[in-house]
Amino acid sequence: MIGNKCLKDLFEYQDEDTSINQLLELLKSKDMKFINSLYNPVDLDDCDDEEIKYITKVSALIDYCLQLLDMEVPQWLRDERLMFEKPYYHSKRINDFEKVKLQYTNPSPFKARNVYFDLNGIERI
Repeated sequence: MIGNKCLKDLFEYQDEDTSINQLLELLKSKDMKFINSLYNPVDLDDCDDEEIKYITKVSALIDYCLQLLDMEVPQWLRDERLMFEKPYYHSKRINDFEKVKLQYTNPSPFKARNVYFDLNGIERI
């Protein structure tokens, strides 16, 4: 179980795209309640497989956005368990060429986790 109430609430959205959109909005607006909650480590040992998958995806976004906001990135977000063995592409409608392009153009928070987002799709930050 995700111990962070804010992340747990996002995880429980029925639609993952809506959840990610809400996450980006919280980060863009510098919602300090949310951001401060990230500095309390999530015990990954208490999370099930689906929660780990979700946290892996959003940890890349959180890491990237906190760096853009010039804020410290909580160390637990960089846990080696938060990485996919095979590349994960958030956009499901991309061809092989676009996948390779994302692998080369995404910043290190994404590459480190093997999680790839179209940066134009998250450019609200």
